Amino acid sequence: MKRKDIKTMFWISFIVSMFFFFAFTEEKNLENFVLTIFISLLYTFILGGGNGLLNSFLNKKLPWSEETSKRAVISIISVIIVNVILVYFCNYINFVLIQKAATTEEYFSGKYNFANWFTINVALLISSFLHAKSFMQELKKTSRKEVVEQKLIAKSANAQFESLKNQLDPHFLFNSLNVLSSLIDENPNQAQKFTASMSKIYRYVLEQKDKEMVTVEDEIEFAKTYCDLLKTRFEDSVDFIFDVKKEDYRKFVVPLSLQLLLENCIKHNFATSSKPLVIRIFAENDILCIENNLQVREQIKESSGIGLANIVQRYSLLTKRNVFIEKSEDYFKVKLPMLVDKPNIVSEKQDDDIKAYKKAQKRMKEIKDFYINLISYCIVIPFLIFINIFTKSSFHWFWFPVFGWGIGVASHAFQVFGVGESWQEKKIREIMNNQKNNNDGKI
Repeated sequence: MKRKDIKTMFWISFIVSMFFFFAFTEEKNLENFVLTIFISLLYTFILGGGNGLLNSFLNKKLPWSEETSKRAVISIISVIIVNVILVYFCNYINFVLIQKAATTEEYFSGKYNFANWFTINVALLISSFLHAKSFMQELKKTSRKEVVEQKLIAKSANAQFESLKNQLDPHFLFNSLNVLSSLIDENPNQAQKFTASMSKIYRYVLEQKDKEMVTVEDEIEFAKTYCDLLKTRFEDSVDFIFDVKKEDYRKFVVPLSLQLLLENCIKHNFATSSKPLVIRIFAENDILCIENNLQVREQIKESSGIGLANIVQRYSLLTKRNVFIEKSEDYFKVKLPMLVDKPNIVSEKQDDDIKAYKKAQKRMKEIKDFYINLISYCIVIPFLIFINIFTKSSFHWFWFPVFGWGIGVASHAFQVFGVGESWQEKKIREIMNNQKNNNDGKI
């Protein structure tokens, strides 16, 4: 137990003892003053300290953030049992050993049942406050942790995306310079034209590389310009076929994906006039396909795979739809998903995390409302009992709110921790999993 908690309990004990001494003690002398303080300290440190230790123990074994429902049920059961034991122990020391107002037989015969019951309610109030405070602290801590984690996820995704996009510049420049160096030896005049055209294309690269997605129309137009450059070098050794419908032009793909795939086709296949390399770009079912006849050239050095890997990773950050690669003895095909809506950099996985976080927040609010209800019950009911008894009314009307409100609190507890929405969701998931397993078994 922390020093701060001990000081707090001491001051609470002192204030309570002053209240009872001046309000209820008939003989106000030093002996009764000291006795009142001692009894107050007895109750405060045994009940408050006992509940504090119980709460600390449960926090270590069953943290609120990890097993909320289980923790709530065990807390309610353990709090009732512990407080009943502590109250009987404190009242026994007070009435039998200190005040000597009753013998042990009289105490356990039922003479002090009302005093025990009233004290138990006060102890439950103290315990409810401690557990509610612990829950609120854990809620605040968990919320702060979730916010930090979401920020880290977003920053990590942005950093990864920027890193992938920054690969485009050197990759494009390197391959273009390779083409240019070949043309300088083979055809200097064509090399000059290539240089002029390359500057236009590179301008497009600089404009588009910072975008997450571009329209299919922009990408197709850029690819056609790039293909013209390739035709400049390879002439009739390479043929390009574009077959994309106008209705697909407003859809989205990752920028420079076609350029990277066209480079791969040229890089990994040989092309001659007698055996031209045919590259076909077409759309089918929201998929943009780049297909070429397979004429694999021998590679002196193994390919780094930066181009295709870059496309796959950038798609993974933007959508759950995958990039597919098909390869046979005759052709090689890459399928790029075309997206109807332009997604944000935050991936769908992160959206799922945010939804889960909001759902957890809602769950925390439900538990918080329950504990507010329970604390209110523990505060108001003893107060009503005190008024009923203090006015010496022969009609014990306090039983009506005790049972009426008590049923409401019990119902609230079952709704939050037992048979509420969470239970229904678990049951739905269980049924769906069983159906899925049955269907898998039939396949």
